[in-house]
Amino acid sequence: MEVELQDIRLSLGGQPLFNGLSYTFPAASKTLLYGPSGSGKSTLLRLLLGFVPPDSGCILIDGQLLGVDTVWALRKRTAYVPQGVHLGEGKVADFLEDLFSYQANKHLAPDREAINAYFQQFQLPENTLSKAISQLSGGERQRVAIIAALLLDRELYLLDEATAALDEALQEEVTQHFAGLEGKTVIAVAHQTAAPGFDALDIRTILSGDG
Repeated sequence: MEVELQDIRLSLGGQPLFNGLSYTFPAASKTLLYGPSGSGKSTLLRLLLGFVPPDSGCILIDGQLLGVDTVWALRKRTAYVPQGVHLGEGKVADFLEDLFSYQANKHLAPDREAINAYFQQFQLPENTLSKAISQLSGGERQRVAIIAALLLDRELYLLDEATAALDEALQEEVTQHFAGLEGKTVIAVAHQTAAPGFDALDIRTILSGDG
C-alpha cells in the first residue's frame, strides 16, 4: 500500500505543525519517522487514519484520496498501535474475541495455535489469555496490542511508540518482525533512532518541529 502526502498544512491550537509537508511512503516500505517532541509524529499517523483532517493538501492511499467517503474502507486495510494502549475490560481472551467478532474481521479469526505462536515469540505465557486486562503490565498490554494488529493481517501498519514499554531484546524482536513482513507497508514513529531493531527500518527525519 503506497501512502502519499501532498502539500499537507495543519495548525493545532493556533500553532503551525505542518507547512507544506509532502512525502511518499512506497508500497511495502518499512519506515521509522523520527523527529523531536512536538514535531507532529503522532498527529501524522492520526492524519493517515482520517482522525485529524488537514487544513489543506491531500493524502492519497494507493492513489485513492482519503476523505469522508473513503476513510472507513481504508481503515479496514490498516492496523494501528497507539502510544496509550487501551484494551477495554475483562480478560485478554475477551478482547481478542470481540476484535474478531466484527464483520470485517470474522474471516481472520485466529485459532489458538496462531495466538500461542505469537505469545511465545513475544515472550507472553499462554495463560495471558485468561488474565484480566487490568492485571497486565504496560509492556504486556503493548505486546497484546501488537499481536492483535498482526493477527488482523492488514496492508498498512501504523506504530506509534509501539515498543516503548518493552525491554531492549523485545524491542528488537518486535521491530525485526515488522521489518520482515513481506508486502506490508509499515510506518513507525519514535523519539529516538538509537533503539534496538530500528536499524532494520528506513529512518527518515521528515518532521522538524519548526512548522
